[in-house]
Amino acid sequence: MKATRTIKNAATYTGLILLAVFLMAPFVWMLFVSLHESKSPIPSMNVWTQRGTFGFLGREYAWVLPEVVPNVWHWDNYRFVLFMPDIPVFRFFLNSVFVTLVVVTGQLLVSSLAAYAFARLEFKGRDPIFVLFLLSMMFAGPVTQIPVYLIVRSFGWLNTYAALIVPGLSSAFNVFLFRQFFASIPKELEEAARIDGAGDLRIYWRVMLPLSKAALATAGAFSFFAVWTDFFWPLLATNSMEMRTLEVGLSVFRNSYGATNWPLQMTAAVIVMAPLLIAFLFTQRYFTRGVMIGSIK
Repeated sequence: MKATRTIKNAATYTGLILLAVFLMAPFVWMLFVSLHESKSPIPSMNVWTQRGTFGFLGREYAWVLPEVVPNVWHWDNYRFVLFMPDIPVFRFFLNSVFVTLVVVTGQLLVSSLAAYAFARLEFKGRDPIFVLFLLSMMFAGPVTQIPVYLIVRSFGWLNTYAALIVPGLSSAFNVFLFRQFFASIPKELEEAARIDGAGDLRIYWRVMLPLSKAALATAGAFSFFAVWTDFFWPLLATNSMEMRTLEVGLSVFRNSYGATNWPLQMTAAVIVMAPLLIAFLFTQRYFTRGVMIGSIK
């Protein structure tokens, strides 16, 4: 029985490792291509041409690497892409960082406050309003872009940080996520806080939020990925190079350099993808937990 379980676990881990290698191969290939010399032809991943030897404990061992691994690693590609004079890629990066941090922080605050009201406060029309929130999740984002654009234009916010930030400060999905989590917290904790003289805002800040770290991490991760990779709205809301975000700037860079220069194009792609991969590594355990939170009643 124990041997069977060991074999089953070994087969499971082997399959997961192979799947991980298969899924990570495009990202590794992209990184290696970015380290090739500028304007060099795109390498082939299935040609094994580089051979050599290395010594270990007094013995020589042969190694073989695919052609995609560069002989000389050109890390200066990243400095060139970030600080190139005619396309402000570093400004694109700073814009994305600033907008993403502000929007994610604002979404967590606004969504958690709204969710606390739906979960704990009694007011007229609470349930119908919450149903409207849920119904709004049925509409795809591009459907609302035209009315949002007209509203932003009427406020004179086009080509400003306000246009990039304010429309993203609310999220029906995050409201639903927090509401489900707050509803699962025992009411005895809230009643004990009220006995001590705490009001609604104090209960929200001192009781609900400290117990909602998993929900905060899950909602923050989802919001970060959505805002960082958003392309359509920043393209509509901005028209100057200084206000572009990194996703839009990547298309500008591709039209100017990437179409004929694969290493630089891959360098720009790695710059865009690196924050997402880092955020995913730190928050991936919350994705499954976030699905479970949504099912709590």
